[in-house]
Amino acid sequence: MDATVILPILKKKLAFLSGGKDRRSGLILTIPLCLEQTNMDELSVTLDYLLSIPSEKCKARGFTVIVDGRKSQWNVVKTVVLMLQNVVPAEVSLVCVVKPDEFWDKKVTHFCFWKEKDRLGFEVILVSANKLTRYIEPCQLTEDFGGSLAYDHMDWLNKRLAFEKFTKESTSLLDELALINSGSDKGNQQEKERSIDLNFIPSVDPETVLQTGHELLSELQQRRFNGSDGGVSWSPMDDELLAQPQVMKLLDSLREQYTRYQEVCRQRSKRTQLEEIQQKVMQVVNWLEGPGSEQLRTQWGIGDSIRASQALQQKHEEIESQHSEWFAVYVELNQQIAALLNAGDEEDLVELKALQQQLSDVCYRQASQLEFRQNLLQAALEFHGVAQDLSQQLDGLLGMLCVDVAPADGASIQQTLKLLEEKLKSVDLGLQGLREKGQSLLDQISNQASWAYGKDVTTENKENVDHIQGVMDDMQLRKQRCEDMVDVRRLKMLQMVQLFKCEEDAAQAVEWLSELLDALLKTHIRLGDDAQETKILLEKHRKFVDVAQSTYDYGRQLLQATVVLCQSLRCTSRSSGDTLPKLNRVWKQFTITSEERVTRLEMAVAFHSMAGKVLQECPDQPESINDEEQFDEIESIGKSLLDRLTVPIIYPDGSEQYFGSPSDMASTAEHIREKLKLVCLKKQQLRQPDVCTTES
Repeated sequence: MDATVILPILKKKLAFLSGGKDRRSGLILTIPLCLEQTNMDELSVTLDYLLSIPSEKCKARGFTVIVDGRKSQWNVVKTVVLMLQNVVPAEVSLVCVVKPDEFWDKKVTHFCFWKEKDRLGFEVILVSANKLTRYIEPCQLTEDFGGSLAYDHMDWLNKRLAFEKFTKESTSLLDELALINSGSDKGNQQEKERSIDLNFIPSVDPETVLQTGHELLSELQQRRFNGSDGGVSWSPMDDELLAQPQVMKLLDSLREQYTRYQEVCRQRSKRTQLEEIQQKVMQVVNWLEGPGSEQLRTQWGIGDSIRASQALQQKHEEIESQHSEWFAVYVELNQQIAALLNAGDEEDLVELKALQQQLSDVCYRQASQLEFRQNLLQAALEFHGVAQDLSQQLDGLLGMLCVDVAPADGASIQQTLKLLEEKLKSVDLGLQGLREKGQSLLDQISNQASWAYGKDVTTENKENVDHIQGVMDDMQLRKQRCEDMVDVRRLKMLQMVQLFKCEEDAAQAVEWLSELLDALLKTHIRLGDDAQETKILLEKHRKFVDVAQSTYDYGRQLLQATVVLCQSLRCTSRSSGDTLPKLNRVWKQFTITSEERVTRLEMAVAFHSMAGKVLQECPDQPESINDEEQFDEIESIGKSLLDRLTVPIIYPDGSEQYFGSPSDMASTAEHIREKLKLVCLKKQQLRQPDVCTTES
């Protein structure tokens, strides 16, 4: 019988076990009667419940029943005493009826109880409250009977309710845990053969029940229930009465079963986690080997231009983005598997390692394929970039070669030629870089078959290889055509440089010849003081003429070279209408001037020779002195020379030039006159004293 069923009756305190004991260590059962009529049925129910609490050992020691009749009638007391015979006849050893202060008919009461003694089976005594200590120690009596034993009925009832609730819950929980644990053991044996749902959850929380049990045990172990602070300390009831052993036993059983249950839950959680991991691993593997691999199978091209390669790269980035989501799941799963490996049982290690290895193999293989594809597309993009740059360089070079060269001078031609050589060198480097990029790309494509997933990629690879080889061959052909055109242009430009150089050198020859003519007119004016000096001047003049002749010949050769170069270049030389006439004109002027200079020097040589001979002759040679014709010839040469000094040089264009300045010519003429005077004087001295008729 549960206290909750008869809780209203128990609250009436029709009877109670205070925890006190008689001198035989038997429990004291107290029945406090009141003024109101006591319901015997409720009292019987209360006694039945109370007597079900002690253990059999405790019951064997018997009960001492205190019937408090101080507030009741005798007939009620008698009825209660007689009812004890039916309720607890074997357990009752003594019944103490506490009589009221008003005296009952002793004779009647004593006679009645004495008469019924043998039939009742227990002794009944009538005693006043202050005489109870003759039979029971004061410390075992409650305060109602002058004792010191503290008793709080509601506190006892609450603890009894808590005990029964704990007992009921813990017993039910033990059954459930035992069922779960036993089912788990069977499930572990057959788990690999069949799927069993062992996720049965207890109806109550084991932690809560254990906490409730510990709190109840702590309450049961207190020295008193709920006595006042100043009350007399109360010794606890027997362990059997206070149910401490039962609570402790239940707690021990609960802890044992709960520990097993936790292990079962841990194993279930681990198994569930393992199954979830296995399921997720298979999801990752199936996607990577299915849709993920199919995406890569369809992506084999490299594009035929930068834009096409960039479009393929963008598509590949989308594929990588989808893969990255599954790779994130892989990382999470790998961490979970690593954690399970560190804390897992030996029986799970093989399966976990197999899952981890399978997952890692698939993910690494797929990641390697993605990286290979990305590197291939990057190499293709770089190849097409180099090809585009090279194509632009070739277009620029071709455009430069298609424009006709019309430079102003040789320096600009040299600059243009240098720029052309630099562009050709840049093209060479670009083509070399294209070959390197192309070869690297071809090497990667040759390794592409290892990532083919069993698919024949010969056709796709052949298209890619043909495209790459075609681009390189086309660039090589274009570069070769440009080189041929550069060779032609280089030859033409070198001829133009040579043409300009010839024209410049021809102009320089004209300038040099003009300078020689100017020097001849301005500095070659002396005729010498005697024949020897004049001969030296004449020899120097011939050498000077030889230099001028070489300069003129050099200029003529240069002009002839310009004609040949112009014919080769199919252009008109600027020197053909300007430099050549100028050269011829200057040379003509130089020739006329030189001939005049030679004539004058030869006349001077003759004059100085004859004059010197006359002036140096002695009087002892009359044959010479009497040679009149010789003096006449000297005078004639001298006069002719003086006349020639005053006459200008007239060129074919009508222009006139004089040797030196007028003062220079006057000085030279004066020297000749002085010599003529000496000749005349000599003539007079030798022939006659006539006055010489020479012109001064």
